[in-house]
Amino acid sequence: MNISSNIRKLYAFSFLKMALFPMAIITLFWKDQVGLSLTEILVLQGLFSLATLLMEYPSGYLSDRLGYRSALNLASVIGILGWGAYTVADSFLSVLLAEILLGISFAFISGSDSALLYETLRQTGDEEHYSRYDGRMTGYAQFGEAAGALFAGVMYAVTPLFPFFVQIGVWVLALAISRSLVETPADTGERPQSHLTEALHTCRYALKENRSLRYTILLATVLGISSFFPVWLIQPYMQETGVPLAWFGPVWAGANLTVALFSLLSHRSFFVLGERGMALIFFVLILGGYLGLGFCGAWWGFLFYFLLTAMRGLQGPRMRHHIQSASQRRNRASILSLKFFILLPPLLFLFLRNLRTA
Repeated sequence: MNISSNIRKLYAFSFLKMALFPMAIITLFWKDQVGLSLTEILVLQGLFSLATLLMEYPSGYLSDRLGYRSALNLASVIGILGWGAYTVADSFLSVLLAEILLGISFAFISGSDSALLYETLRQTGDEEHYSRYDGRMTGYAQFGEAAGALFAGVMYAVTPLFPFFVQIGVWVLALAISRSLVETPADTGERPQSHLTEALHTCRYALKENRSLRYTILLATVLGISSFFPVWLIQPYMQETGVPLAWFGPVWAGANLTVALFSLLSHRSFFVLGERGMALIFFVLILGGYLGLGFCGAWWGFLFYFLLTAMRGLQGPRMRHHIQSASQRRNRASILSLKFFILLPPLLFLFLRNLRTA
């Protein structure tokens, strides 16, 4: 089978993994169908994120050892189980089980799909164009999330479990696609005597020994946090400034489409602006977004949030290209996962802060 077919299959997989139909109505489901309180909902959000991040590095290491195709197959199966658990969830603990399964599923996807894309391009001699293909893959993912947000309300109105049954079908399709992927050749170097020693060596290499890689990961983390914090805050902000409730879905879809558009532009922007110009644009967009949200009290102030989602789209493909270039087949997914793993301390802070104010 032609290994270059992985590229279009990974595009399709990215669209499906983010076509999360229940996400736009999940809070309503928790509150109205399961009967969860606001505090329990915040605990669920925090535990899902914690489960994902705690599994980030272990799942990345396993992906490098087992193979990226195998990791995506496993993620799809766990995703089917997680959404299936939601169809019978009727309590906090049953919803928590479903969330933990989904957190593990997304942890196995994180890093594996990007690593497989880079290895595929390396086999075809196109790795220097990785950021262009990564931008397209990110674009498909954001189009998928926007599509899920647009149709979720209609499905939920038919019957509350309808989006969840559709989601199971989506992950069955994702499993079919992941099974058809072509695995790239494994590293033929010497096998590690201890997996723990190898995992710690990869951490030391990425965060201490390789100065360029260390600063790239730290910069990517700072940029990620900058665009992550408003995700939990933008809906209360819109409610406070008087944005009509009917606009919430389209605004959410618009934010995802903004990420998609600027992900597609990331590769070209780099050739026009260069590294320093791109870094300047990142910080200008962050500064403009937060100042606008902070000082604008008008209903249209949510538009400044789009500056942060534009920054997210621009920086993702470029940062991942740097990380991929400094990695090898034996540690590629592991190092990509480290970038997410070090988000754990700020996530804990934000989670505990929101929990105290609930």
